[in-house]
Amino acid sequence: MARPSNDQFPKVQGGGSLILAWQIRNKNVLVVGGGDVAAGRILNVLNADANVIVVSPSSGLNPEVRHRIANDEVVHLDRVFHPTDLEALPVSNAPPDMVLVAVDDPAVSTQIWKLCKDRRIPANIADVPPECDFYFGSMHRDGPLQIMVSTNGKGPRLAASIRKWIGIQLPKGVGSAVERIGELRVKLRQIAPGPEEGPKRMRWMAKVSDAYSWDEMCGLTDEDMDNLLTFYDGDEVPHLDLLKGMRGGKALEDIDIFDGSFGFSVVA
Repeated sequence: MARPSNDQFPKVQGGGSLILAWQIRNKNVLVVGGGDVAAGRILNVLNADANVIVVSPSSGLNPEVRHRIANDEVVHLDRVFHPTDLEALPVSNAPPDMVLVAVDDPAVSTQIWKLCKDRRIPANIADVPPECDFYFGSMHRDGPLQIMVSTNGKGPRLAASIRKWIGIQLPKGVGSAVERIGELRVKLRQIAPGPEEGPKRMRWMAKVSDAYSWDEMCGLTDEDMDNLLTFYDGDEVPHLDLLKGMRGGKALEDIDIFDGSFGFSVVA
């Protein structure tokens, strides 16, 4: 059998990480420490809708962590870490699903890391890449849109710089456009819920995403989306002017939109 050419398939580039969107909604995350680094970790997991338990003496809390505690955004254990914290946490009375360590004591950090490994609990030890099951990249956030930049622990400051550059390049309102696309997908699943509709749904949503600009997507009203969905059965995507012409309950035959020739056009 002939061997494929070297450029036929992507080249393997070792040394990377598998970057995933880790769903930790309602999962229990134990944060050991209450300083500046811990504050950033806490915000990251709160943004992912996790249940957060912070173990740290009150004397070691920074203002942001104190704010989270005062507003009942996290559960606070006013003491140092104890190995039993990996067996049963308050409220859940179950082991943590994830452990984040951000303390200034390398020996304690390594001890917690080893305990987590023994119990197969995924953990991140701040600023110690060899003792991390996962890394926190530099994150750009705009509503539902999240873009993570990771240097695999080699240059966090550089990752932050790259992330800022990417954020500047993105047009304003892209997060709102993503939100509207998400709402349209929910509506589409309501009118075409069957698994056999899956390929057609994906194909049609791809057409919609390609047909309209981000600004146009942001400007779609709920009525526009309902009207847009009427074109799904025909596997078509109408011109934006046609959608606007349908506002107020107008029938297609009553709409006259000039597209450079006569009448209106439906663009697939």
